Amino acid sequence: MRAAVYKGNQRLSVEDIPTPSPGPGQVLVQVKYCAVCGTDIHSVLYDAAPVGVVMGHEFCGTIAALGDGVTSWTVGDRVVGGGGTVPPGKEGAQLAHPRYDYRTMGFASKPMRAYADYILMEEWDPVPIPEGVSDEAAALCEPCAIAVRATRRSDLKLGDSVMVLGGGPIGLFCLQTARAAGATSVFLSEPTPVRREAALALGADAVIDPNQGDVVEQALALTGGLGPDVVFDCAGWQRTLDQSLSMVRRDGQVVLVAIAWEDIPVLPIDWMGREVRLQTTFGSVADDWRVALDLMKTGRVDVEPLLSDDSFVPLESINETFEALAKPTTQLQMVIKM
Repeated sequence: MRAAVYKGNQRLSVEDIPTPSPGPGQVLVQVKYCAVCGTDIHSVLYDAAPVGVVMGHEFCGTIAALGDGVTSWTVGDRVVGGGGTVPPGKEGAQLAHPRYDYRTMGFASKPMRAYADYILMEEWDPVPIPEGVSDEAAALCEPCAIAVRATRRSDLKLGDSVMVLGGGPIGLFCLQTARAAGATSVFLSEPTPVRREAALALGADAVIDPNQGDVVEQALALTGGLGPDVVFDCAGWQRTLDQSLSMVRRDGQVVLVAIAWEDIPVLPIDWMGREVRLQTTFGSVADDWRVALDLMKTGRVDVEPLLSDDSFVPLESINETFEALAKPTTQLQMVIKM
């Protein structure tokens, strides 16, 4: 089978490697789509991925083969690649380690993931794709689950106003999950025109271009001078965290969703007097995946504005795709089509 193997020095190589066979309690999934995640881009950009690993964790496909003892699946079942409930004792460091540090520990090591024709999974790991959810939408379940977790970790209440900084896929999902959770006013700040257009198509009440005027002043103008109740920082760029803390209203909350790999300057004297709260969020758990799929099924989350014909590229174009996404881009979401 084909797989994109990381070779180090920001280079992936599409190679023929043996197709795995499922052992007892395992399933083999034929990958259909694998969305390109910013975490993968950063892992390559900062040369943080182990040499020899096959990345790719936002994917969907079909069950292709069953190992001995597997009773919960049949060949041909459509599945999302992940989101299953982890059995006791199988939790990775992210859930189990009291001092978990993503930069130094990373996610649980899996040398073979879904930038490949097939992927081997434990029986408990995949989640069935419900009727009414397309394969294209299901491939984006994982980033949607991140937005679901961010929203559920927030203090958002019915009737609140929300600002989202950053209109990439997760920011656009946060816009929708915040609305589904009861926010009556949802605003978004994003410098890229195509992403601002997608935000408006998804129901944003107003969209800010941060290159046109002060972001904080614009946020205050949209909220009657008080500031949003909740701010989701889905950008992690330059001063966005400080801007988030500066714009949120008194006793409001900032949720840091973006993974920032570089120093972000903050000036606490500008916002600490309003006793604002900072909440971090990281990844997702099984319930978040199921909620994400339910939101897609019921139409409260729409992936269509995130995807176009240009979003889908073959595995052989993965290096060029990563290089393009490592720079400022007009793309919303890129997906490897197997």
